[in-house]
Amino acid sequence: MPDALHELQSAMRQFAQERDWEQFHSPKNLAMALSIEAGELMEHFQWLTETQSRNLSDERKAQVGTEIADVLLYLLRLCDVLQIDPATAARGKLALNAKKYPVELAKGRSDKYTELHGSGETSGKDPA
Repeated sequence: MPDALHELQSAMRQFAQERDWEQFHSPKNLAMALSIEAGELMEHFQWLTETQSRNLSDERKAQVGTEIADVLLYLLRLCDVLQIDPATAARGKLALNAKKYPVELAKGRSDKYTELHGSGETSGKDPA
């Protein structure tokens, strides 16, 4: 695991231990907390146009950064409790996505991988 992730994960573990919160950090509870924090992140973008979402004020960007931190910290804590290396898991998922979405079929398209490999109707964009 990259040092920065490992350091954050260790800091979260220590934070929970110091407060005797490990008893509350079941995978179920952590997954629920992660989802709630992701929802709080989404709230910052709700009702914004695409352009507005790309041009956040400094204040809004700081608020979004705080929510991103919450999501990351809960994710790292969940990985710690489940003994999953997040960097290894992410690299594995990237490799899987590369197979599911080969450049020659997916470039410039938003279709789900099942549509790229099948003969079904797609978004109308030519994959070639």
